Amino acid sequence: MVNPLAGEVEITIDGVPYIAKLTLGALAELESALGDATLVDLVRRFEGGSYASRDVMALIVAGLRGGGWSGTAEDLVSADIAGGPVAAARLAAVLLARAFAPPA
Repeated sequence: MVNPLAGEVEITIDGVPYIAKLTLGALAELESALGDATLVDLVRRFEGGSYASRDVMALIVAGLRGGGWSGTAEDLVSADIAGGPVAAARLAAVLLARAFAPPA
């Protein structure tokens, strides 16, 4: 079961539900995947609605890896994410928001 208070979201890929969360290690991998961009740049792109598909993919992969998945972005190229690209973008934004939400 997904725990939103722990920053978790559920992502269904090819009909299989996975838990995703941005752990410190996952955030470090995400920063590496972003190259010269920072996490602050990524947050700004999402807040401004100017994010790219590579941003969504990087967040989804990082979140899945933070949830224990051992795959790579290449594994998702032909995968079906439930809800399609729009749902994937929404889930990526939720992952990002939950990772930086102050504790209740």
